Amino acid sequence: MEGNVLLGKYVLEKLLRKEYFGKLYKSSEISSGKTVAIKKINKDHVKEQKLDEQVQTEITVMSLVKHTDIVELIEVMTKESSIYLVMEYVGGGDLFTKVSKEGKLEENLARKLFQQLLTTVDFCHSRGVCHRDLKLENTLLDSDGQNLKLADFGLSTLPGRRNKRGDGVLYHPCGYLAYIVRELGWVKG
Repeated sequence: MEGNVLLGKYVLEKLLRKEYFGKLYKSSEISSGKTVAIKKINKDHVKEQKLDEQVQTEITVMSLVKHTDIVELIEVMTKESSIYLVMEYVGGGDLFTKVSKEGKLEENLARKLFQQLLTTVDFCHSRGVCHRDLKLENTLLDSDGQNLKLADFGLSTLPGRRNKRGDGVLYHPCGYLAYIVRELGWVKG
């Protein structure tokens, strides 16, 4: 897939990571040379797993939450077998990788990033959006490693979606098992 031209607009340059929904590529816009990230989602996988609504929710949420500390959705494109989410490219990698390689963050930087995360989550909540997958891997850093961008709204939800019971509480467990609180009883062991 790398090196392919997508709909005459983008060149897929490098596979960044594989995700549950598909693959994420570092890419560039042909006309401007601007670096972007493109998430390629396999339509057959989405249909097999009955995730149509989840993909639609991710697109809707990313269109709704415009904020300096949230990865921007630039456009959505489709082909016969795939959906492509063209997003802002964030060059500093994810916070998990940074902490894994370099150890703990300097206190002032950690405080700043945590404040940015709180402000960003508060902004999402003010728009009725619950991210539901907050983790270091979804917290990206700019190329200087000094500012964060929240990414991956694939498990997020909006008010009125059918995963609520009418009391406003979300009951459907989701996310990566290593981050789920065992006391809730959703995970054995």
